[in-house]
Amino acid sequence: MKGYEKYKKMYFLPQEESIDWVKKDACDKAPIWCSVDLRDGNQALIEPMSLEQKIDFFQMLLSIGFKHIEVGFPAASETEYTFLRTLIDKKMIPDDVTIQVLTQAREHIIKKTFEAIDGAPNVIVHVYNSTSVAQREQVFKKSKEEILKIATDGASLVNELAKDVKGNITFQYSPESFTGTEPEYALEVCNAVLDIWKPTPERKIVINLPATVQHSMPHVFAQQVEFMSKHLKYRENVILSLHPHNDRGTGVADAELGLLAGADRIEGTLFGNGERTGNVDIVTLAMNMYSHGVDPKLDFHNIQEIRETYERLTNMTVGMRQPYGGDLVFTAFSGSHQDAISKGMSWREEKKEQFWTVPYLPIDPADVGRTYDSDVIRINSQSGKGGVSYVLKHAFGITIPDHMQEELGYKVKSVSDHSHSELTPEQIFKVFKDTYCDVESNFSIPECHFEQVNGGIESKVTIKDSKGVSTTITACGNGRLDAVSKAIKSHFGISYELTEYTEHALTRGSSSIAVAYVAITVKGKLVWGVGMNEDIIKASISALTAAINRSTCNI
Repeated sequence: MKGYEKYKKMYFLPQEESIDWVKKDACDKAPIWCSVDLRDGNQALIEPMSLEQKIDFFQMLLSIGFKHIEVGFPAASETEYTFLRTLIDKKMIPDDVTIQVLTQAREHIIKKTFEAIDGAPNVIVHVYNSTSVAQREQVFKKSKEEILKIATDGASLVNELAKDVKGNITFQYSPESFTGTEPEYALEVCNAVLDIWKPTPERKIVINLPATVQHSMPHVFAQQVEFMSKHLKYRENVILSLHPHNDRGTGVADAELGLLAGADRIEGTLFGNGERTGNVDIVTLAMNMYSHGVDPKLDFHNIQEIRETYERLTNMTVGMRQPYGGDLVFTAFSGSHQDAISKGMSWREEKKEQFWTVPYLPIDPADVGRTYDSDVIRINSQSGKGGVSYVLKHAFGITIPDHMQEELGYKVKSVSDHSHSELTPEQIFKVFKDTYCDVESNFSIPECHFEQVNGGIESKVTIKDSKGVSTTITACGNGRLDAVSKAIKSHFGISYELTEYTEHALTRGSSSIAVAYVAITVKGKLVWGVGMNEDIIKASISALTAAINRSTCNI
């Protein structure tokens, strides 16, 4: 692709090696989560949320379990200011929740922000200024020393104003565009701010490292984070926070490797909403931890309800393949995938397996409120026998015999292929019944009577032909179905082998429905029939009749 020559690396590796994070293979505990949906996410919307919508979104974040929630940039607009005051004045902020407000390191903006937070029980005042080479040279046209002074002046003013405000205030500083800043310079600025704020065990400070724009691969970001974590002053009293964006599509990877590199906190949004390609997706991050057996301290058991609320309030759309929350993320159309999932589910049930190991499903869909019959295995022309059998079993209690599954699978695929559409469980059940139960009738057996004779079974079978003429035939066999089969053979003068028989109940109790499956072999070809009745004998005879009617026997 032409034009690549005008690009260069816009990031800086630390001058010292920082790769201890590579020795770790997973995060073993949840970070402190901070949702920035109501600020960073909201400012990225085509139509920002109204006051009422922001309140609804805030309530949803509380129900999910967020303890840090960035509620806005109160000095930026009247709506932002009013929203914050509404939360405070109406006492809508729980005692265990800390709200966060953002302000540039500029005097009039900081003062307006402190007016807005007066009376908040717990609040983080988040101060930032940009430190990157590009911003220093192109936007502010200031030296490193001048940019450092903006940060320290802002920190000093925040320190002073906080003395006159009621409530528990925590300070947070961000070197905006951290990823485009020399790590040694970013460290110098952050340490200068920390020297002003002087964090203590009782009064910790948040240092937030924003990947305002992603410039590097995730392992480079991890080295930058580890360098900062190792060299920040007062480290034991600093909460090291990350704010990854997603320009390179690696926001989740940046966050995960950043946590391995020493970060304690993550700022992000539900489903990754945010400027440009968005912020890090907290749903994905949290559920990735969940899939490793780590409690994420956030509750997404009702992911579809959360997604629907999110879409309603933001007018954004969660993609069908978005991890964990999308419509199709647990859905298998492929025949081989469906077969593996079906067998995995059966294996788990048989073995009473404690841990989740089902092929193709990283987590149990039921844990996020998804259902197996309508979400996991869905049928189209790409599907196979395993998927069709799975749907019939879980939606209708129909257990298809192994040797019958392939034929049924092809019939269902054919219907889907010709209609160019996915089939619902009800449509699949109709194909099954139309093919094996409700078949065109050359004859029927409306009545049968049985007696035990000399260790065998004698049957008196009434056979009604397609013209309505009834004939009663007597025959003996080693069982009821065998006796009926011999009566049919005798009456029509046909030849076939009764090859396979299986049965099961659809429901429990006195009114249970029995399902019988009968296979006959005619001239080397296996032909199946199915019968359903409260009486298992009647179900078996119906299945045999259906199989013979489907066969090529000359009746």
